[in-house]
Amino acid sequence: MKGKKLFKIIKNILNVVVSVFVILFVLVVFLQRFSNNRISFFDYRLFTVVTGSMTPKYEIGDVLIAKEVEPQDIKKGDTISYLGRSGTFKDKVVTHQVVDIEQDQDGNYIFHTKGLANLIEDPIVYEDQLYGVVQAKATILSFIYGVIGTPIGMFVFVVIPILYIVGSEVIIALLEKEERRRSKS
Repeated sequence: MKGKKLFKIIKNILNVVVSVFVILFVLVVFLQRFSNNRISFFDYRLFTVVTGSMTPKYEIGDVLIAKEVEPQDIKKGDTISYLGRSGTFKDKVVTHQVVDIEQDQDGNYIFHTKGLANLIEDPIVYEDQLYGVVQAKATILSFIYGVIGTPIGMFVFVVIPILYIVGSEVIIALLEKEERRRSKS
């Protein structure tokens, strides 16, 4: 009987951990994909590198964490994420390095950016386009994104845990129902 209770406690803890992970993952993906990154989580946003423009610093598939900062706190050499407005950058999140900073006649900041692997500078970036300054590369999230981004990874790390949670709850409910039926007999 003791082993059964211990098993149930371990199973419940595992269910909570898996459920929290799945919920957080879905929440982050939802915020990132469906809000066009307009919503931050405690002033932080996650971005996934989709081109090789920042190689060798960031590789395709890397997940970057950017923090909202005031424009005046950005320095030359910082890596910023912003929403592109023109050309091939239009409506795309771009993460490039600041190569120069200016201010217009109204005191608004203007940023010159460029990908490390690119030969030419990006179109001008205005302060209202900024999402934030990259604080870190999330190695674990990059790995998870890389794995979950494949059909097999999605199945193993998302579908199977969801089926496990649902299946274990159904089995426990059936076992409890059977136990109640036997105790009444």
